[in-house]
Amino acid sequence: MLAATANELGYPVLSLAIFLPAAASLLALVMPERDRAAAFAMGLLATGMTLALAVVLFASYDADWLAAGGASFQFADPAGEPLTWLPGGITYQVGLDGISVTLFFLTALLSLLAMLFSWSVVRYRVREYVALLLVLETGLLGVFAALDLFLFFVFWEIVLIPMFFLIGIWGGSGRIYATVKFVLFTMTGSALMLVAIIVTARLSGAETFHLFDVLAGSDLTEKAQTALFAAMVLAFAIKIPLFPLHTWLPDAHVEAPAAGSVLLAGVLLKMGAYGYLRLAWPLYPDAAAAAIPVLAALAVIGVWYGAWVAYAQDDVKSLVAYSSVSHMGVVVVGLLAMNVQGMSGGVLQMINHGLTTGALFLLVGMLYARAHTRQISSFGGLWSTMPRFSVVFLVVTLASIGLPGLNGFVGEWLSLLGAFRSNMLVGALATFGVVLCAVYMLWLYQRLFFGEPSELSLRMPDLTARELAVLAPLLGLMFWIGLAPMTFLYPIERTSQAWLVAMLSLFGGGPAGP
Repeated sequence: MLAATANELGYPVLSLAIFLPAAASLLALVMPERDRAAAFAMGLLATGMTLALAVVLFASYDADWLAAGGASFQFADPAGEPLTWLPGGITYQVGLDGISVTLFFLTALLSLLAMLFSWSVVRYRVREYVALLLVLETGLLGVFAALDLFLFFVFWEIVLIPMFFLIGIWGGSGRIYATVKFVLFTMTGSALMLVAIIVTARLSGAETFHLFDVLAGSDLTEKAQTALFAAMVLAFAIKIPLFPLHTWLPDAHVEAPAAGSVLLAGVLLKMGAYGYLRLAWPLYPDAAAAAIPVLAALAVIGVWYGAWVAYAQDDVKSLVAYSSVSHMGVVVVGLLAMNVQGMSGGVLQMINHGLTTGALFLLVGMLYARAHTRQISSFGGLWSTMPRFSVVFLVVTLASIGLPGLNGFVGEWLSLLGAFRSNMLVGALATFGVVLCAVYMLWLYQRLFFGEPSELSLRMPDLTARELAVLAPLLGLMFWIGLAPMTFLYPIERTSQAWLVAMLSLFGGGPAGP
């Protein structure tokens, strides 16, 4: 099952989608310095075309062919043998399976919306800002498509560079501290991951760093698996982020510009969970099985801790940031269940979290653009002064807490169902932690929108047509996934089944649940 096929579309659509934003970033840099519109128009054109290609890839993915015994990865580019990229067995080949194709689509969508939102917000060094957003998109897309370990690492590191500058230049008053903390955490994990990649490839006897070659030749001792798994999983745990490695996230979110927060929460956090599934577990199956109880305990702690700390916040953006720690804990609980329900739910919840948290950060950015403050205590009574904003925020809030009929319900239900089937204690603890999400989100909504309007709230205009256009795709997908979840769940479920079959064969049976 773990194999790649030729490019069924007949064209290098996947590579084009990955590198189109990076090529456009060079054009954005040569735009006239004072012509903001030209730079943003280039950014919107590039992200729009990339989204169109991502939709083609998503619509063309054949989950039924996979279920019939076909290869997991489709749209392999280049077709056939991987292209030698650098000496020493470093190759270039990209492809998508049912998990990565959905994350690829999510990345393209949020990148377009982040660019559109930024048009009326970013006022200085616009060319550089647009170019950095485009390079960031290329890095994110590459992470979800890379089939070579070293290529995966390169794209992983590319993501760090534009995010460093986006926070450091366009961030808030504490941006320097947040940037340094973000870089130190991420670079530490990246260094350990690089060491693990090199050592694993060499010990496996593979002639290249291609994922399938390393998997085919991997026969590591128990001690080697444990050490290398620990090194690699630390990088992914930092990015998720898993408790107690989460402390960089609230600072980065609070200080990042709104578009940076959208991509940080909507996509960057998913890199950790995706890397765990794509690399850490298949490469070190025995060590991964032994680590399930520890990782599950940390995930459950993260669910509870993130929820309680979110409830204590008076900064809206900080509250949403801590909520991500809690929500990603649910994702990890689902993935660790090692059954189709849990894994499918965990992956779908990654998509759902990207949509709802992306929308929340956009709404917080719109609120801050009007009030120049994010303190919850400064607001009140917004329902009477901003009815459109209030309705949109309500829908996103209900989606975030998992109301049936909206996207959050399906992913949470499957994640928790999988956890219960694997370990009832973990499932019960995670469920009660999820209940706390409703507490802090409804508490936030009550304080922002009800009661007597504050003096500040009375002066605030409602959402504009452009802002509604930015939010409309996210709202549409929240209802779509809530009412017709199989559009996304079917390819995810088929790939999860194939992945679990491959993993169980590596285990020689089946690992115990968390």
